[in-house]
Amino acid sequence: MNKQITYKLLIFATVFLFFATKPSSAQTRSDSVLQPDRFRNRLEFEARPGYIIPTHNFLKGENARSKPIRNSFSTHLKYSFQFKPGSPAGSIYGIPHQGIGVAYFTFGEPQQLGAPLAVYLFQGARLAQMTSKLSLHYEWNFGLSGGWKPYHPKTNPDSRVIGSKINAYMNTGFYLNQTLSQYFNLIGGISIAHFSNGNTQFPNAGLNTAGVKLGLMYTLNPSIMSRQSPYRGAVADFPRHVSYDIVLFGSWRRKGVYLEGKGIASPHEYPVGGFNINPMYNFGYKLRAGLSLDGIYDSSANVYTEDYIVEPGGKNPGYTFHNPPVNKQLALGISARAEYVMPYFTVGVGIGSNIVHGGGDLAGLYQMLALKVEVTRNSFIHIGYNLQNFQTPNYLMLGIGYRFNNKYPCFYR
Repeated sequence: MNKQITYKLLIFATVFLFFATKPSSAQTRSDSVLQPDRFRNRLEFEARPGYIIPTHNFLKGENARSKPIRNSFSTHLKYSFQFKPGSPAGSIYGIPHQGIGVAYFTFGEPQQLGAPLAVYLFQGARLAQMTSKLSLHYEWNFGLSGGWKPYHPKTNPDSRVIGSKINAYMNTGFYLNQTLSQYFNLIGGISIAHFSNGNTQFPNAGLNTAGVKLGLMYTLNPSIMSRQSPYRGAVADFPRHVSYDIVLFGSWRRKGVYLEGKGIASPHEYPVGGFNINPMYNFGYKLRAGLSLDGIYDSSANVYTEDYIVEPGGKNPGYTFHNPPVNKQLALGISARAEYVMPYFTVGVGIGSNIVHGGGDLAGLYQMLALKVEVTRNSFIHIGYNLQNFQTPNYLMLGIGYRFNNKYPCFYR
């Protein structure tokens, strides 16, 4: 994939993320997200120096320069809109903020790792008000990064941590927010980041960093906000109920197998598809939990290869990968799910086991991490990742979903 294609994908990701956070048509009335009587509009610049966690021998010094790769640095430009303090949504969710950001990363090794550019969604909220001007917050980032220098058997043979030019970017952190004036806030905290391609390319060891972040935030409309009367009404009791999410997803993945103790990567990409039927009990504004019926077709499951003998002077034909019968690639499982619900975004985790399966790769436990991005009141985009036995990368889950019997009160649309 050349640079032109890489940056076209990043432009597409930017447009997608913009519309993912753009208010729906129901919000184009007087309560639009752009109306200052409901939201603070903010710009933020951050610097994030970090330490690269040495999870692979390449990072420890087995690379072209025979030196450890330890340091990372990134700069971020972010736009967010924050709910008005004292509003129903602000009171319930801790004055959350959400928006879109762009970032530039450097790891001190542009020839071996590249200098990627990321586009991402983010959301955070206040955890505690420590003084009148100092508060503790959390924030997560999720998006795409492009411009990596991936592994190549001839031009970059040592770099086995990154296998593709486009990789997912995930970040979470905690920070202190110090109010300097009605326009400016100073932030500082800790930050942990992860880059990987979701097992869509080999290799996929991933890159992890831990560090600090320092930033300056500028609020575009504080004077208008300060003249607004705070919300003084009581927040309505939450109507506890059972809702039902149905998700359809698909993706692709790469696969490797072990033959006589040696790992062999298949040259093929394998399609994956599935569904979730997910009844959830809504305990309150921020928590729902339940069970899910999970169906999966993984065309990489239980593929195998066989050893062969090459005659002296003969041509090595390479390994041939064989697909088993389709019943060895289908499974039906049950998982326990929990979701943290916020305006526009829901973060979910789950753990389950296949109860009907063809054995082999489909046996054992599986785990999920998912982000649901609200499109309308009942529909959402689903972005998830599946692991096996808490360690083996499985596949991405990119799809759409719909929620039935949704009685969730909404104060932010």
